Amino acid sequence: MTRSIPLGFMLCLLLSPLCQADQVVREVPDITAGKGFGALTGMMVGAAGGPVGALIGAGAGFFVGGSVQQAAGLTEKAYEVKDAQGDISTVRSPNARFEAGQQVTRKGPRVVAQDH
Repeated sequence: MTRSIPLGFMLCLLLSPLCQADQVVREVPDITAGKGFGALTGMMVGAAGGPVGALIGAGAGFFVGGSVQQAAGLTEKAYEVKDAQGDISTVRSPNARFEAGQQVTRKGPRVVAQDH
């Protein structure tokens, strides 16, 4: 009997995160691909000025690449997700679509719709 109480308590602690789903707060634009492509291109162009030029080119390309992707209307989907503790994080989701208020479960860096 004395062992079953701590065992039951530990099971409740370990299984409680599985019962608490995350919730989609809102959809936000994702321009990560444009920033990465811009930084790489800027670094290659800036490399003509040496290592310092490569760093400056990469920094400038990072900001310009994101702006160009957004201006071209090629933004991807990302979602702000609130976890059980109230922390909000941004999660990229190129394939799956979610609605604000939808319950989701995290599986690594992705979220999937929670089955009810």
